[in-house]
Amino acid sequence: MGGPVAVLEGLGVRPADADLTVVQFSTAFCGPCRTTRARLQHLQATRPGLVHVHVDAESHLDAVRELDVRRTPTLFYLDRAGRLLGRSSGAPRPEELTALVDAHTGSRS
Repeated sequence: MGGPVAVLEGLGVRPADADLTVVQFSTAFCGPCRTTRARLQHLQATRPGLVHVHVDAESHLDAVRELDVRRTPTLFYLDRAGRLLGRSSGAPRPEELTALVDAHTGSRS
């Protein structure tokens, strides 16, 4: 099986480990990436069904090309079955990110 999920699994992503896995592609110089990463780390600490995986885009250029990552942060959302639920480019608004996480982890803030 190919496609985005196979590429992500090739990076060590294991969607079966959580209700929702958020894979974030970032670069070192990206301010919104740091903000998004901190927000996801906080959500992961408070929502047991969430796993956040950070990928340094500059260190994984083949995956970046294959997944058509054109800006950072780019987020991929996977369910426990390994299905790609969606993706987003650019920093998501905090309330949107929280709502998406809660919808897939069964948590409510």
